[in-house]
Amino acid sequence: MRGAVIYAPGDVRFENLDDPKILHPTDAIIRTVATCVCGSDLWPYRGAEPIGDPHPMGHEYVGIVEEVGSEVANVRPGQFVVGSFATSDNTCANCLGGWQSSCLHREFMSTCQADHVRIPNAHGTLVATDEHPDAEAVPGLLAVSDVMGTGWYAALAAEVKPGSTAVIVGDGAVGLCGVIAAKELGAERIIAMSRHESRQKLALEFGATDIVSERGDEGVARVKDLTGGIGADSVLECVGTAESMRQALQSTRPGGNVGFVGVPHDVAIDGQELFFSHVGLRGGPAPVRRYLPDLIDRVLSGRINPGKVFDLTLRLDQVAEGYKAMDERRAIKALLKP
Repeated sequence: MRGAVIYAPGDVRFENLDDPKILHPTDAIIRTVATCVCGSDLWPYRGAEPIGDPHPMGHEYVGIVEEVGSEVANVRPGQFVVGSFATSDNTCANCLGGWQSSCLHREFMSTCQADHVRIPNAHGTLVATDEHPDAEAVPGLLAVSDVMGTGWYAALAAEVKPGSTAVIVGDGAVGLCGVIAAKELGAERIIAMSRHESRQKLALEFGATDIVSERGDEGVARVKDLTGGIGADSVLECVGTAESMRQALQSTRPGGNVGFVGVPHDVAIDGQELFFSHVGLRGGPAPVRRYLPDLIDRVLSGRINPGKVFDLTLRLDQVAEGYKAMDERRAIKALLKP
């Protein structure tokens, strides 16, 4: 098969790789229908994370089941499936508590920018649709496998409620999906923090009521202006930098909550400041598997369309251009089709 391999910062190649095989009875092999480049893939691409030896990339996927292990009973060959970037058996204590991304047998997907993918824990990770979806629905279902599920978790972690005010820090695909989530959960006012016109337009289309283009202290001051000097009930931190976390915490009112889903890089939280702020803080890898049935239904029913975050579609063998376009902010998110 063929797939993406990262060698060094800025160096992603599309190469011939060994075909995946069933290694455990709970595995499945899928033929990729669509995959993509994630904002978190840009951390190693930009040199902000060590790469080590060359290795495959990609953790978002939808596809057709081609083979299953002997213990996989919930999906069968020929079905269209959606999974999560974190695999789960969906039976351990953590999974049963709704925290599938902390499954005791968790594996993080990392080989999905390829023609075929082995899915560990397939019996607990994959969700099949009733029938093969129309091509128009595929981008939305792909978004559900990570960015929509992650944006949804950010909103729940921030305790977005009907009639509340929510702030979204970050205008990447996760942040934009966070706007959708806040709208679906009933937020009355949704403040999207964005400096990019195309992303601002999409945020407004998804349900944002206000745009704040300022960052840092100026951004916090603008949020305070819009909220009567108090701050927001819920803030979704969807970036992962020290600046974005500080901006999120300081934009939240006393008694409010921050849901942080941006993978932290050089983030340090002042315990004394947090203690006296009365701000709640919850985050981590999103338990996407918990939300898959609901979000798949919302996409297929046309209630939400998170697939609009894909503003660049390429062939899978053009994956290097997808990385480059996202790195240069010429694209929000690159969709890849074999």
